[in-house]
Amino acid sequence: MKRLLVTTALCLGAAAPAMADTTLKLVEVITSPERTETLKGIVAGFEAANPGTHVEITSLPWGQAFEKFATMVSAGDTPDVLEMPDRWLALYAGSKRLENLEPYLAKWDEAKGLNDRALEMGRYYGHTAYMLPYGFYLRALFYNKALFAQAGVAEPPKTVDEFVAAAAKVSKLPGKSGYCLRGGPGGLNGWMMFGATMAGSDQFFTPDGTSTLADPDWVKGSAVLVDLYKSGAAPKDSVNWGFNEIVSGFYSGTCAMLDQDPDALIAIAERMKPEEFGVTTMPKGPKGGAYPTLGYAGWSMFSNSKNKDLSWKLIATLDGPQGNLAWNKRTGALPIYKAAEQDPFYASPQFKGWFAELGDKDVHPLVMPTYLPGFAYFADSIAVKSSQQALLGQITPEQLNTQWAAALTKDKKKAAKE
Repeated sequence: MKRLLVTTALCLGAAAPAMADTTLKLVEVITSPERTETLKGIVAGFEAANPGTHVEITSLPWGQAFEKFATMVSAGDTPDVLEMPDRWLALYAGSKRLENLEPYLAKWDEAKGLNDRALEMGRYYGHTAYMLPYGFYLRALFYNKALFAQAGVAEPPKTVDEFVAAAAKVSKLPGKSGYCLRGGPGGLNGWMMFGATMAGSDQFFTPDGTSTLADPDWVKGSAVLVDLYKSGAAPKDSVNWGFNEIVSGFYSGTCAMLDQDPDALIAIAERMKPEEFGVTTMPKGPKGGAYPTLGYAGWSMFSNSKNKDLSWKLIATLDGPQGNLAWNKRTGALPIYKAAEQDPFYASPQFKGWFAELGDKDVHPLVMPTYLPGFAYFADSIAVKSSQQALLGQITPEQLNTQWAAALTKDKKKAAKE
């Protein structure tokens, strides 16, 4: 790890015009010790290439990042560069707080090596690049081969019905559960994914702006998760689980299946042998398709930065081919550069699961409506509370989806008027 950081710093430390006594503020929000250490290594290379420049890194824990960063912004404590989750983009771009990166991209030599999806997602709000993605997070299904064998599950599930049946079989083993359910922060992806898969559609709205989430087929998706939890096919305390808990639940052998992005692979591969687990396409619904969520994150510049050219140089260092590859090897994100897909890092059998999923004509990556200004609050506050109520039997799946449809319809129609 140290060798990687040092090599990255040296590679990025080429001579550049001096910038004297300048401090840039960078906020990291999807935080882990490994990510922060890698970020510091890349930043060290940037500082070496720009003598007199110091980058002040603030790392916020993801579970509280939305509220903590909103408080910082309200207090006027804004950074020059922010790690931007997809669901926050519309909120901050819509409030005119983010810098348009198009002029910088037009002059950046590395832009021609980006894949089409990187530019598409960077321009997801207002068809303008307010963010430069660093990677993509596509859900796929992890499964524990040993637990499957013990439970008599012959192969990984290909359909939702097979998924439910496999979870039930594993849950009959003493102290084991079939599915690592994410009931706490960040759990919205699972609900949306199963809803779209059961509905056979990636359309969140009708042409008039009414949310489809209250439709019966979308409700069936929510019912799948609620029924799994109530039946004991997911651990009882998973109602509060976030990312760390579901990943540790999988590699510890507590539960046999986990839907997660490639970033989970790093922690799992460190603790499980390659032959002990597999990664496969998310199960398909009754209409023949699977709709795994496609998320992304990247780097944005705040429009009130007093050092915009230098801030762009920092973004270009973080997201240049060398910095981006070093970063993605620690975050596990799928690459933004066409050439990076050929790197040996992505050649493992586990990564092939994601590339196979992308190549399946019946798999439709689901991009959530993060272009809505209110989506960040909906995802990180409303959805967490109400989905936990549904899991605990305090509201029905129908009531859950009706609430969500009302919130998204209101946000959609409000955005249409602005």
